[in-house]
Amino acid sequence: MATHSFSKFDSELESLRSKVLEMGGIVEEQIKNAVDALVDADAKLAKKVIDADEKVNDLEKLIDENCLLVLVKRSPAAGDLRFVSTVQKTISDLERIGDESTKIARAALRIYEDDRMGKPSLSDIKSMAKLVSEMLHEALDSFARLDPEISLDVIKIDESVDDIYQSCMRTQLTFMLEDPRKISASMEVIYIAKALERIGDHSQNITEYVVYTVKGTDVRHASVKDIKRELKG
Repeated sequence: MATHSFSKFDSELESLRSKVLEMGGIVEEQIKNAVDALVDADAKLAKKVIDADEKVNDLEKLIDENCLLVLVKRSPAAGDLRFVSTVQKTISDLERIGDESTKIARAALRIYEDDRMGKPSLSDIKSMAKLVSEMLHEALDSFARLDPEISLDVIKIDESVDDIYQSCMRTQLTFMLEDPRKISASMEVIYIAKALERIGDHSQNITEYVVYTVKGTDVRHASVKDIKRELKG
């Protein structure tokens, strides 16, 4: 009976993992579609991103309810308790990534609405989007395999994202100063860049939760040096 009960608990934890990865897959697609909608001026695709947000929200609620059931029924301890906690935090970050993707899609609709703005320069946006998509993919891989080492790779990518974000801010401010007609479009680009920067931050959070699950140490707000020391310990 004990073995049967343990196997069922194991299955419940695996189901949580699977649902998180399902949610992550939808959110990954949201980012891609939002940026594609922006680059290609595709209103239909932008609306698809916005519609998908409801499914992401529903999954967050479902997974959170399942986590609570596991906590009540199983009273998990140590590593299993940390894993359930990580699931709850991860789905919160995934839901927020979905929200940021929706913001990008809505901005795309505004930019191309009735051609009231000239098409803005999107080179920095495309570069940021590629990097934050990679960050999220790595973060989900870290979660799937419970591999805390991936956090260092994600942190490194995030530094590049922050650099491009700062460059994008300077570029858009220059555009606005040189030509007031570009103010509306440049403000939208800054808004989109901020959304992408936040997606990167949320992705990094997920890898930090994995470090907590495996090592039992909360490395949020820790320096890269401290995280490296923790991973080697």
